[in-house]
Amino acid sequence: MARARKTEECLDELHRLREVLPAPEAVEAVRVYLSHESNLVVAKAAQRAREFELDLRTELVSAFDRFMRDPAKTDRACTAKTEIARALETLGAPESGVFLAGIRHVQMEGSFGPPIDTAPGLRAASAMGLVHMNHPDAILEIVNLLVDREADARVGAVRALGWSGRPESVPLLRLKALEGDLSADVMGECFTALLAISPGNSVEFVVRFLDDPDIAIAESAALALGESHQPEAVQALIDKWGVHAAEPLRSALVAGLGVARTDPAFAFLFGRVETANEIEAVEILSALAAYRHDERIRDRLQSIVVSRGSEVIRKAFDAAFSRP
Repeated sequence: MARARKTEECLDELHRLREVLPAPEAVEAVRVYLSHESNLVVAKAAQRAREFELDLRTELVSAFDRFMRDPAKTDRACTAKTEIARALETLGAPESGVFLAGIRHVQMEGSFGPPIDTAPGLRAASAMGLVHMNHPDAILEIVNLLVDREADARVGAVRALGWSGRPESVPLLRLKALEGDLSADVMGECFTALLAISPGNSVEFVVRFLDDPDIAIAESAALALGESHQPEAVQALIDKWGVHAAEPLRSALVAGLGVARTDPAFAFLFGRVETANEIEAVEILSALAAYRHDERIRDRLQSIVVSRGSEVIRKAFDAAFSRP
């Protein structure tokens, strides 16, 4: 096992490796650091192996197995094991032993309060690894993560199901969405995954969550619909505006239409800026600030603002679309 230099020196050299092409020298350097006793050094080395796509599968597996021994002491915060799993997943390594151990691993560590589980990221990365290698039990293992106590693990489970593209994931994702989750992020991932796997019959399902009393979930649904770029999804957001034009849902609908980046979505928003009251127009301009560098959108909105002649709307436009 490599010891020699201090952890800080090793981390500095690994940081500098980002400026080096993935040449044989980089491979050898990363290989050495994967055997270091420090979990921080090994985690950084695993990151470099993933970024450079270095063929260090054997060394990564060996390091993972080493840190699974007395893990709370040898790999605090599950730092090394999580990065190793991510590296193996990116490299497409069919290391079922690592991924099965990782997806089932819980690592309780002391904190200022009750002990905390530091392994949700590892479980999430391992779920994706099982999916990428088409493991026959991937879905069965991921089901357990859907009810994991940690939100990060549940998010990882839903993302893995979405990435799998498997039809059998659809009823699981629907059930998870209908069951609900304390985390709006988990719900949003469910909506996104459903619209990716089965867009044709998922738009209507996701639209119903625009009425959720939790505005964070309603916004997650709106964003997922917009990001799907499906014409039916964009039209559903526009139709909903006519039913629920009041805050706070209006901001969610603006966000969804903004990320859709389709002509019908922008045409609708431009029309609202042109005809709606000042409060609504200001809200839309603020939401569209992310497009300040898009000359076509900026020029169109500026033309509308000028024609309206409202000082309030003009100031909102200047605030949202001013550039350094």
